[in-house]
Amino acid sequence: MANIYQEQRIAIMTLASPKEASSGEDLGKEIYNFMAELYPICRSITGEGVRETLRAIQKRIPLEMHEVPSGTKVFDWTVPQEWNVSDAYIMNQEGKRVVDFKAHNLHLMSYSSPVRKKMPLAELRPHLFTLPDHPEWIPYRTSYYKENWGFCLRHTDLERLPNDEYDVVIDSSLQPGSLTYGEFYVPGEISDEILVSCHVCHPSMCNDNLSGITVAVKLAETMATRQRRYSYRFLFIPGTIGSITWLALNEQTVSRIKHGLVLTGVGDAGNITYKKSRQGNAEIDRAVAHVLRHSGKTYTIIDFFPYGYDERQYCSPGFDLPVGCFMRAPHGQYPEYHSSADNLDFVKTDSLVQSYAQCLEVWELLEGNRMYMNQNQKCEPQLGRRGLYRAVAGQQEKQWTELALFWVLNASDGRHTLLDIAERADLPFGKIQSAAEALLEVGLLKECQRPRNT
Repeated sequence: MANIYQEQRIAIMTLASPKEASSGEDLGKEIYNFMAELYPICRSITGEGVRETLRAIQKRIPLEMHEVPSGTKVFDWTVPQEWNVSDAYIMNQEGKRVVDFKAHNLHLMSYSSPVRKKMPLAELRPHLFTLPDHPEWIPYRTSYYKENWGFCLRHTDLERLPNDEYDVVIDSSLQPGSLTYGEFYVPGEISDEILVSCHVCHPSMCNDNLSGITVAVKLAETMATRQRRYSYRFLFIPGTIGSITWLALNEQTVSRIKHGLVLTGVGDAGNITYKKSRQGNAEIDRAVAHVLRHSGKTYTIIDFFPYGYDERQYCSPGFDLPVGCFMRAPHGQYPEYHSSADNLDFVKTDSLVQSYAQCLEVWELLEGNRMYMNQNQKCEPQLGRRGLYRAVAGQQEKQWTELALFWVLNASDGRHTLLDIAERADLPFGKIQSAAEALLEVGLLKECQRPRNT
């Protein structure tokens, strides 16, 4: 049986990986190549695959790894036993592996308990999973919290299996260990935080797992080199149990999180989809909506619902954090989801770059969303003598600039942020921000403190 990982790597052999991305194309290749590096690793919610993935991230950002012992109570959950696997296969009577974990790690159901026995096909079949509608794809299946075992295979391969006896071997271990997660904290001028969270528990799936990881790493690299007002916290955690564990261990400090994004599925060819936080109109929800509205791209915004990725833990009623989910095609709404078809051919470098750029633009908006007070509130100030108004009346080329100036002057009453003004004016935030900076420079604005609830 051919090794699927070698086949997938052929697609990237000619791609360059420069240290410094000098263009969008180079940036896309850089993110994609890191994805290809992580693709063969067998990840789950615990185990060496997670650690290997986090160590690869550590080569790019100074990630701190945390180990939480099995048996630790985290709210209504308990950190499970650690699972590791070295080999798994189904062998026919001729000694040929007809299903082989080493050929593709999706062949083994995650968290399968150890097995070593001979059995007929009739006994084996309840433990075999396929996708009849996509007979050439291998499905992804898990059994994290109920002891079980199983294999996943192409439906065409299942149909070819003769009614014989088979040697079934799963060389795995389920024993006390720990749950591992990674955290990278980038301090800013203030302790208020922007949270970025992605899951690291899926084996060999590029969009639903690796796209979020690799884009988040690049975002972390970028923000670490920029001047920042907010502090940034990047979490690389196992899905569900990882966010529950992190929240349980950091319950006293989560109030610092003022904005947050769960990044997942950001590499497919679909349009960007944003799922709002439970609050529905948090600043992060408004910021993402504003950026997408002025992006010139097709997009979708959906309301919060309590199913999906780790946003449902951050948005649980006991925390109700302003955390939305940034993705492209939503989970389960593309046929490749949770299958071997979510591979290196499925993701697109331009989608990775666009997702990265849109997240940066959202953060630039949040960083620049200040509040000002007009210092000349009785009628309009004379902008011409300050160099802010066109010299000849009737010229049109700077009209949008002047409109932005007038909006900022009129709405800067110490109660409205620049995002408030941009939304009301229906102008891109950058234009409103540039107008505010120009007015600030000539003394017509003064920054004022934003109330904590804005």
